[in-house]
Amino acid sequence: MSHENLAAGETAPRAKPRVAVLFGGRSSEHAVSCVTAAGVLGAINKDKYEVIPIGIAKTGQWVLAGADTAQWSLASTALPEVAPSPQTVTLAEIGGEHQLIVASPNEVPQELGTVDVVFPLLHGPFGEDGTIQGLLELSDTRYVGAGVLASAVGMDKHYMKVVFEAAGLHVGPYVAVTDRQWRKDPELVRKQVDRLGFPVFVKPARAGSSMGISKVDSLADLDAAIEEARKHDLKLVIEAGIIGREIECAVLEGRGTDAPRTSMPGEISVAGGTHEFYDFNAKYVEDDAASLSCPADIPEEAIARVRELAATAFDAVGAEGLSRVDFFYTPAGELIINEINTMPGFTPKSMYPQMWAASGLGYADLIDELIYLALHRKTGLR
Repeated sequence: MSHENLAAGETAPRAKPRVAVLFGGRSSEHAVSCVTAAGVLGAINKDKYEVIPIGIAKTGQWVLAGADTAQWSLASTALPEVAPSPQTVTLAEIGGEHQLIVASPNEVPQELGTVDVVFPLLHGPFGEDGTIQGLLELSDTRYVGAGVLASAVGMDKHYMKVVFEAAGLHVGPYVAVTDRQWRKDPELVRKQVDRLGFPVFVKPARAGSSMGISKVDSLADLDAAIEEARKHDLKLVIEAGIIGREIECAVLEGRGTDAPRTSMPGEISVAGGTHEFYDFNAKYVEDDAASLSCPADIPEEAIARVRELAATAFDAVGAEGLSRVDFFYTPAGELIINEINTMPGFTPKSMYPQMWAASGLGYADLIDELIYLALHRKTGLR
């Protein structure tokens, strides 16, 4: 491995870097994270990296996890889940090195050795929102993906839109609804949403993988959709429905001072009659529920514009590593940004890896590049 991009004063990683693959977590996207880990654990180059799978149970406990990818794949009978264990894993900085420590009841804690980089394959709150990134920053540990602020902004659909608007990106009409606003004056919220026009999409502000999202066609169905979304997050974003095609673009951080790299844009087609929008089952469960066309069948100038705007969005939130940026392409040729996902779905069938594969960068090579970027990124403020 080349180390020409290491910051001054930093030491090069060992010849075979040790990568802790972190997955599971406390959010409602626990199973999605496990499926993502199955893909990465199956594709990562074991000859190049020493891989340590670490699962986070829904209780928040860190445990040593099995490397058998079948254990973490989607099955027809049950969703995969990290189970709690009597043994607890912690990450600590000891003597200037990042050590994995295993503690068992009534036993002396054991050191498992140092970690060069953490690959946090966590989706949703307590993983994708800056919390795990803050923990890794406190332990001075390198990790794949966006930092604390970018992760937090990318998780919160409200503040994400505020940042996008400040960067000059076209954002669709929406209403942000806090817990206090809904409890204090629900009628005012209903009036604000009614002014958006129907249909609308009611979304938890800080969730992903289409968890808790409902399409609402009339005011009569709004309250039920709001309460469903509030099961995932007490803060909501309600967006006006936009007539347009869903176009996505994968972004990969550039090396050194290079600009962000962008894939060819892709377009998602959801099977009609079964799914009204790109929901959880279409994304992860049903193999024939959705398909990706890459490059998207849009004019060349629109493709170039999508890639330009995706890189702008990546820089606007201060992202690092990877992100997927989603747009609506209207019949009038407008591009309206929907969202950025700083830890997009990363299974082999997920759109982010598929777009890079269609652009010439395969799944295993993509994993390798993300680890390279993390290893060559300085820790701390940057």
